[in-house]
Amino acid sequence: MATGRGTKLTGAVGEFLVAAELCRRNLVATPFSGNVPHFDIIASGEQGGHLAVQVKTINGGNWQFNIQHFVDVQMDGKRQVLGQLKPEPYPGLRFVLVILGDAGARDRFFILTWAEIRDAIVGGYREHLAKHDGVRPRAPTSFHVSLSASQVESFEDLWQTLLDALSHDA
Repeated sequence: MATGRGTKLTGAVGEFLVAAELCRRNLVATPFSGNVPHFDIIASGEQGGHLAVQVKTINGGNWQFNIQHFVDVQMDGKRQVLGQLKPEPYPGLRFVLVILGDAGARDRFFILTWAEIRDAIVGGYREHLAKHDGVRPRAPTSFHVSLSASQVESFEDLWQTLLDALSHDA
């Protein structure tokens, strides 16, 4: 997994882009630059409702996660056995996944609820484990999982879902 200054800058750019997109949609959006557990932005509507938004940003490739944040995992020797799905860590948490475009190119945004991203990640991981009888081929004890844009393409640019959630919150 990448670390360092470049990764921090990528994350910051994504958070500011999402905050700007939310402001364009008449919401007040405040990024917290990684200082708050579970979310990066609080967005507030005209009626005072608010949403917590987690932003994950990549320059290319796939988003990286730890499967244990989404489902209980038990080891049975080298086999990984997936158990109960985990509940959202913060009420009403939303995810915005960002793919940064090259300079001048269009950025891409995918908007999901906690349950939607959890189900996409766990579903893909469950399929991967099934192909290998529950044993990860190269690193049996790793809990690393990736999520590709193709797995979430139906959620691209669904900004209205955030606006709708705020109108129900008021």
